[in-house]
Amino acid sequence: MFVPILMHFIARYAGGNYARFASDYRFLVEANLRALENFDIDMVGLISDPYRETSAFGADIEYIPEGVPRCLNLVINSPEDVLSLGRPDVYKYERTRDRILGAELLSKLTKGEVPVFGWIEGPMAEACDLAGIEQFMIMTMMNPDSANILLDKCVLMALDFAKAQVEAGCDIIGMGDAICSQIDPQTYETFIKERHREIIDFIHANGALVKVHICGDISHLLPLMKDLRIDILDIDWQVDLQQAFEIMGPDVIRCGNIDPRFVLNKSPEEIFSACKLLCDHEKGRKFILSAGCEIIVNTPVENLMAMRKAAH
Repeated sequence: MFVPILMHFIARYAGGNYARFASDYRFLVEANLRALENFDIDMVGLISDPYRETSAFGADIEYIPEGVPRCLNLVINSPEDVLSLGRPDVYKYERTRDRILGAELLSKLTKGEVPVFGWIEGPMAEACDLAGIEQFMIMTMMNPDSANILLDKCVLMALDFAKAQVEAGCDIIGMGDAICSQIDPQTYETFIKERHREIIDFIHANGALVKVHICGDISHLLPLMKDLRIDILDIDWQVDLQQAFEIMGPDVIRCGNIDPRFVLNKSPEEIFSACKLLCDHEKGRKFILSAGCEIIVNTPVENLMAMRKAAH
């Protein structure tokens, strides 16, 4: 299978820009369908940026024509803000509703021919979006009670948003919790692991699979993640795929792990050779070819086609 993470690349490829891709579900769907048709990808999705839920919680978002949307303010600035943070209705706020509408349209147009994956922010990523990375890290050490309350509220948002997307037609829910690669195993086990388990179990109970994406090196977290019943685990280029297989076991589908910079800078022949070698090594195992993270916007089209050819 071939499932690259496509956002800015397909926005430009489809004749638009990132601002339109992140703000208008109709164009997001159109761009994914163009990728399905022209790159023969094996899933289509709704991933666009990390600030859908943050916006529903009250943050102001600025759209950047050729960049990821920008969050203009922190929602959490004090322990009192944590206590007063509400539970937004994901159907009522523009940016969460936009993704739900995208799920409905993409599911309708693909007619079950390929899986559709939705997207939610993991609890730690969302807490950092709301409070700031440095501030939330300090909160886990200096005010763990507030950190736990905030994380619990982020979990509720994740559950609501995941369920809405499943009900709109998504077969898989991706959960991005990139900041987790920057924490030690003890912090992950103390604050995040059981919250990940709750979200994963909830999505399974609602009839969908789960794809977990944590950018960066998660080698130190894999032993703690192996019992979470993850269906698809994205493996970034810093992580050894064989080690991930040995720890996670044969039932977890590993997705990765070509360096996006390699896909950007090398020739189609070099990319094909590296990807073919990787696919040959993974033959007989549950594996999806992808870059370790998002395909970089300026990647030549023929380079992505070389990956697709190798996946065949």
